[in-house]
Amino acid sequence: MARRRVGLWLVGAFGGVGTTITLGLATMARGLVDQTGLVTDLPDFRELSLPEPGDFVVGGHEIRRTSFQESAEEFRRNTGVFDASWLSACRDDLAAASSRVRPGPKLGLGPAIARLADWETESEPATARQAIDRIKADIAAFVKAEKIDHLIVLNVASTEAPFGIGEPHQTMAALNGSLSRTDALILPASSHYALAALEEGHTYLNFTPSLGASFPAAWELAETTGSLFGGKDGKTGETLMKTVLAPMFAARNFKVMSWVGHNIFGNRDGVVLDDPNNKSSKVETKDKVITEILGYKPASVVSIEYVPDMGDWKTAWDHIHFKGFLGTKMVLQFIWQGCDSLLAAPLGVDLARLADLEKQRGGKGLMRHLSCFFKGPEGDDENDFFKQYARLEEYVASLRAKTK
Repeated sequence: MARRRVGLWLVGAFGGVGTTITLGLATMARGLVDQTGLVTDLPDFRELSLPEPGDFVVGGHEIRRTSFQESAEEFRRNTGVFDASWLSACRDDLAAASSRVRPGPKLGLGPAIARLADWETESEPATARQAIDRIKADIAAFVKAEKIDHLIVLNVASTEAPFGIGEPHQTMAALNGSLSRTDALILPASSHYALAALEEGHTYLNFTPSLGASFPAAWELAETTGSLFGGKDGKTGETLMKTVLAPMFAARNFKVMSWVGHNIFGNRDGVVLDDPNNKSSKVETKDKVITEILGYKPASVVSIEYVPDMGDWKTAWDHIHFKGFLGTKMVLQFIWQGCDSLLAAPLGVDLARLADLEKQRGGKGLMRHLSCFFKGPEGDDENDFFKQYARLEEYVASLRAKTK
């Protein structure tokens, strides 16, 4: 019996996360590395009908003219985490994936991201409808050429500036009446990809803090077409620690007076986040989780600074000032240093595997059971990591019980 072919369409394909996902799938499929770092490799998940690394066919959109091979070589030079033998062994896989990447529309990118764009096309869309239709055409060609059984659009592009939604974003009827306007920017680029996926009944996952499908009309569309979706903003490093530690303070009835987090990192994401507008999107999701878990807002500072020589390595230093018994003030500090893309990429693979599992069982709509993977989970105010993960465990247990 032929294996299912799962299309993984990466928005921001040649970036650090997209490249790491693509190389990671190739190395795992070839048996060059194990699956350490994948949640879906834990014992409870192994009996499920999950796609194997070799079942994924990677394509995507990108605004920079390069390739997975070139990006991986650059990443290895600057960050030192890819073994040269992997790049050699997976050269054909990377070349094949690169051939399936198309130039993305530039409409709605915002100035910080647009400055990175160097993949020129003959014409650029002037309206959101034109951008969505171009994306849909590229995806449809990919699905047909590769005989894809299930298409997953995963947004791993750079963080956009916040985008305010209004009356046109409340219903699809109102939004459809606005998508052809040329006198105003109706949606950011991330939402063009979201609507392109949802209109065709594909799965959409937003690993970024960008708007994506986070507005009522998009949810209505997903319900109409039966699409799966989830997001947003992958929980990979410092914020993961916050959602693990904050429940401890709450459970022990310690009063957190202040929580300061300082983050430094390089790479192109750092370049984009050096723009104050784009940075504010990231700061919002990193900052609010503490308040949501504790039930009150301590004094807090979240800073993100671009330091070019850091490359993809990210360092976070957190200082937590809290009050204990008899009013005694105490401090907890931690330092988290990790390779940003190597923390994010396995979660992208996990999300894709679990989304395909849900697709196989006929699921539709918002996948709330995936909340533990996100800083700002759609439709879910719960940010306690342990409670979120327990929900995923319950989901897995229910599926295992049905197969017995």
